[in-house]
Amino acid sequence: MNLNQVTLSVNNMDDAITFYLKLGFTQIVDTPHYARFACPQGGATFSLSLSTDQIIHNTTIYFEHQGLDEWIAMIESRGITLLQAPTEESYLWREAIVADPSGNKIKLYWAGENRLNPPWRVEKRYTDLCNSL
Repeated sequence: MNLNQVTLSVNNMDDAITFYLKLGFTQIVDTPHYARFACPQGGATFSLSLSTDQIIHNTTIYFEHQGLDEWIAMIESRGITLLQAPTEESYLWREAIVADPSGNKIKLYWAGENRLNPPWRVEKRYTDLCNSL
């Protein structure tokens, strides 16, 4: 199993597309109500869906890049304002925060080995749950 994509709702498709292009993503689908982007590395994609409803921002999307500080310098030079400068977090990730024009919270980070293997990692599976019942 693999995560295919995440879709964010946006109020203004043109502003959102410009924002994500400034972050360095490649747009691969372009319609008036839907846009899809490929990440520069790996096979991950994400999309934007135009919404006329009030958007409730309960989701945060994370994008990881080993060269976080260089990436931050690049996007700031393109006019993107940080809500939080790169910070060493207690969960062993270095992350910055931005928001897209619709208010979606975006965390830009580097976690390295700690993303999948933090010191507090556990191994739980559905089969483990079934065997304990």
